[in-house]
Order: sequence, then structure tokens, then C-alpha cells
Amino acid sequence: MNCGGRTRSIIGAQSLINAGVPNKVVSLKNGTQGWALAGYPVLKGVTARAPAVSASGQSLARAAADRVAERHGIARIDAITLARWQAEAKSAGRTLYVFDVRTPEEYLAGHVPGMKTVPGGQLVQETEVHAATWGARVVLVDDDGVRAVITAHWLKQMGWDVAAMTLDMRTAGAQSGEWMPRVLDLDAVTIPTISAAALQQRMQSGGISVIDVDWSRDYIAGHIPGAWYGIRSRLASVLPQLPAADVVVFTSGDGMLAKLAAVDARQITSAEVLVLDGGTTAWREAGLALEQGATRMAVPPDDLRLRARDQSGNVKQAMEAYLSWEIELVNQMATDDDQRFRILGGRHI
Repeated sequence: MNCGGRTRSIIGAQSLINAGVPNKVVSLKNGTQGWALAGYPVLKGVTARAPAVSASGQSLARAAADRVAERHGIARIDAITLARWQAEAKSAGRTLYVFDVRTPEEYLAGHVPGMKTVPGGQLVQETEVHAATWGARVVLVDDDGVRAVITAHWLKQMGWDVAAMTLDMRTAGAQSGEWMPRVLDLDAVTIPTISAAALQQRMQSGGISVIDVDWSRDYIAGHIPGAWYGIRSRLASVLPQLPAADVVVFTSGDGMLAKLAAVDARQITSAEVLVLDGGTTAWREAGLALEQGATRMAVPPDDLRLRARDQSGNVKQAMEAYLSWEIELVNQMATDDDQRFRILGGRHI
């Protein structure tokens, strides 16, 4: 098993071991970063995918998942139980997260309304990105009886109150397309919007400024030509740096964060404030050009920690530092009286 660093390869290898796969299972030490540090070539932009699972393979996987569920006490619930928990979340205030752990392509083709898409391996690696309330219930959903259980047995070891559920998406998956999150108070926000085509025309005429409040990594990867990068919480220092303009347009990946930033901006600028309808995604889908690089940074790009491979220099040192930090986590956990990991028994890699 292999991944970019260590986490998902270890998760994948140990999952196979926990499932009782008879083969010898190992993970590539330090993953692709270790491979690169050893001086071996690394391919980029590869799109190859594993072949579809055969019927016999699916049967074996379901049997293995059943063993994991029984051995590690993973609860499997039905739609009636989920509905009861959803009602309790509203009446008693106990937070409930429901994640569809299938592939993004499967989710796009059909899913249950309101369920967020997070592939299982990513959810285990980045749980805090998707579930912020400790002690919440977590329900993982699949359509094969395998992926939800395997993901759940990791979240249980991490201390989450988790259950698995399997649905026939041919009948239950009544919604298609991207997941649209509900943002608190966004329904009450009324901000005028501008289309991608209209924004392009207005920018050619001048007198308009565009502020991109997305992640700095995404801004650098591709943004509207002429747009400035800013952070919502620092608009008071961002706006004065922009060229004088009668109109300020906010954008972000899907446009949601841009709406919230626009509400804030109306309190500190006399310019007309608009939001790009559909965000930068709509600009891209309209076939309009994007600009790359840190071209107009109104604030430092310190909103996130860049991955080692994304560093502008000293990539090798960054990889070595990351691997050293992650390896040391085991020793840090041994002295941390607040960590909630409970490793289940059995054979380990």
C-alpha cells in the first residue's frame, strides 16, 4: 500500500490485515515522499484507476467487513434509526454527521439529499476538517456493506460514536450533483450578484476590483485575472490596498464564503459590493481564462500550512521535516493524557 506520505498507506494496509486478507500486507515506508527522497522518479498527473470490483471480489469484501463489524463492535443501523437520530439532533441538540463514503463519482451520480461526500480514507485522515463537534454521532453510508464498516472501525478507534449504514442508491439516491453545504445565516444574506460574463465585461471597462477570499493555495493554482487575494477576517487591511474602484466583487471557490465576506465589506467600504454568482467555479465553467501564481497578495498567504511538495523552495527539507514530525507523533501520544486513540487488538503492520 502506498500514499503521498504515511497516513493512508498505513490505514489501507492495516485495514486489509484487520479484514483477514491472507496475503502478506505492507506499506511503503514514507510513501511517495520517501520514494522521491531516495532519488527515484515520481510520475505526475497520472489518472489511472483500479479496475472495478468483480462480483466474487465484492462477496469476499462483504464477508471480511462482516468479520470486522463483529470483531470491533461496529453498529449497523437502518433508515428508521437514522431518522430518529436526525429528529433527536433537532430536538435535543446532539450534533449528527452523516457522510457518504463512496467515491466522488458515485456520489455525483446519485446520493441521499443532505449527505456529505467524503471518501473513507480521506475522512479517517482529515476527520477534523469534516466533523468539528466532539461527542457527536457519526453515520457512514455506502451501497456495498463494506466501505462504511471499514471506515467506521477506524473512527471508533479515534474515539467517535460511529455507526454504519448501507443503502441501495438506485432507489435512495434521489439527488445528483455536487454537495451543497448549509452555511449558518447564509440564507438570510442578500447580496447582489454578477455573472461571470458580465464581470469579464465590467473588468475590461475598469473601475472594478475583484477580491478572492478562497484558500491561498487555490488562488495561486488559478484565479480570475486581475483578482486580489485576501482573507475575510482581514478585509479592513485588504480593501485600502486595492486600486480606487466604484465596485468591489467578491469571489471564492463556490461563492459561499464570498457572500459572507461581502456582508462584512459593506460595513467598511462605500463602494458597491457584489458577489460573483457561482464563484470562481462558474468563471472556470464559462470557459474564461485563469491566472496562476501569487500575483496580487493583499495579505500574506498564511491561512494554511503548505504541503511539502507545494513549497516554493527546499522541498526535500520540507519532506524530511514532515516525515520526522509524523513519526514522532507516536511518542507524543504516549505522553498526552487527552488523546482518545484506542488501538483495537490484533496483528499490526
